[in-house]
Amino acid sequence: MDHAWTCGCCGKQFNTLPLDFSPEAPDYWLQIPEAEREQRGKIDEDVCIIKHANGRDIFLRGVIEIPIVGLDECFRWGAWVSLSEESFRRVLDLWTAEVIENEPPKFGWLSNKISIYPSTLNLKTHVHLRPGKLRPAIELEPTDHPLAIEQRDGISMKRVEEIVATCSNGH
Repeated sequence: MDHAWTCGCCGKQFNTLPLDFSPEAPDYWLQIPEAEREQRGKIDEDVCIIKHANGRDIFLRGVIEIPIVGLDECFRWGAWVSLSEESFRRVLDLWTAEVIENEPPKFGWLSNKISIYPSTLNLKTHVHLRPGKLRPAIELEPTDHPLAIEQRDGISMKRVEEIVATCSNGH
């Protein structure tokens, strides 16, 4: 997004402001030694499956959208959520649907730590499937967790600048 701002961390001036950050994988995938990953599961841009003695864990990439107060824009956290086998099968059924009507959200567990918040790992979520190959929308269960509050109430541009300054590695 075009937006002139000065980083509070380094004092540099910038003309653009990124409005999304996303981890490459669920935290559980990153805990597996790299040499073992190919044998223990698979991952692509949208789905991660980890096999274990009791079956498998399934993760889906989605988006936590946070409204920016006073703008028609959202800040987006890309994130991974775990889903049940049943929910995952339904996601696959609707993956390429151009229209999704009356589909209830799927329960999931947030599967990433977002470092600027108190622990976000395993927050309860509702995963809303969206048509047209859009990544699912992740809605946090309404709690007093700061991320859930920001999703519910929105954030200021100043807060977006703070997030970007904290999360951008060297900008």
